[in-house]
Amino acid sequence: MSIVKAKKSLGQHFLRDQNIAHKITDSLLPLTRDVLEIGPGMGVLTRHLFHNANFSVRAIDIDKESIAYLHQEFPEHQDRILYGDFLKTQLVELYDHPFSIIGNLPYNISSQIFFRIIENRDFIPQVVCMIQKEVAERISANHGNKTYGILSVFLQTFYNIEYLFTVGEKVFDPPPKVKSAVIRLTRNERQTLGCSEKLFFNVVKTGFNQRRKTLRNALRGLLPADFESEYLNKRPEQLSIEDFLLLCRSIEQSRPSHTPVN
Repeated sequence: MSIVKAKKSLGQHFLRDQNIAHKITDSLLPLTRDVLEIGPGMGVLTRHLFHNANFSVRAIDIDKESIAYLHQEFPEHQDRILYGDFLKTQLVELYDHPFSIIGNLPYNISSQIFFRIIENRDFIPQVVCMIQKEVAERISANHGNKTYGILSVFLQTFYNIEYLFTVGEKVFDPPPKVKSAVIRLTRNERQTLGCSEKLFFNVVKTGFNQRRKTLRNALRGLLPADFESEYLNKRPEQLSIEDFLLLCRSIEQSRPSHTPVN
C-alpha cells in the first residue's frame, strides 16, 4: 500500500471499482488484436485486459514506481509493461500495424493525447478511455452546442464518438472533485479532407480561439482578398464538420494559383 499512499499525495486518483473496470475493458470492440493501455497506474484495467484472450495487450506508463509495481504484480507480462511517455514514444516502433488504445487518461494531458491520436489516426482505429466528464461532453458535442470546440471538430472529423457512460466520484481513491465519463472513438471512413490539412487545422483553431467573433473577423488573416462565403457571417460553433471543410475548399479555390497550403 505504500505506493498507493505516495501517489495519493501527488493528487492522483485510482479507480477501485472492479465492476467499472470490467465495464470499461468490455467496451473494446474486436477491431484489432493488439491493444495499448496508456497510464495503467495500479493495473486495475490491466488485470482484466491480460485475462482477455481476445487481445494482445501492452501497457505504457511514465511513472517508474507504477512500472515497478506492475512488474511485481504481473511477472509473466513484464515484457509487455513498458516505461515511457506516450506523448514522446515513436508508436511505429511499437506497432507496424493497426492497434487500439484504452486507458484512464490523465486529465491534465488528455487533450495532448487526443492530438497525438489524430496524428496517428491511420494506425489507431479505436480508442476507449475514461476522461473528465466535461471533456467527454465537449468532444461528443454537436455543432450549435456551446461546448462544441476545437477538439470536437478535430476528433469528429476522423472518428465517430460515443459517450458510453458516466462514472461517479466515489469509485476512485481518493474521490476526485469532478465526475468522469467513458467514451469510445472508432475511426470513420474519411481518408482525405479535399483541402489542405494545415489550412483546415488553422481555420478551426483560429476561429474557435476567437469564438465570440464571426468568422469574417476571426479569420481575417487567413482569407484571400475579396473572399466571400455564407459561412463568414457565422460563429465557429455554428459550423458542422462538413461546413468547415467546404469553407476551407472555397478558400483554397479562391487563391490565385489554387495551390493548397501544405
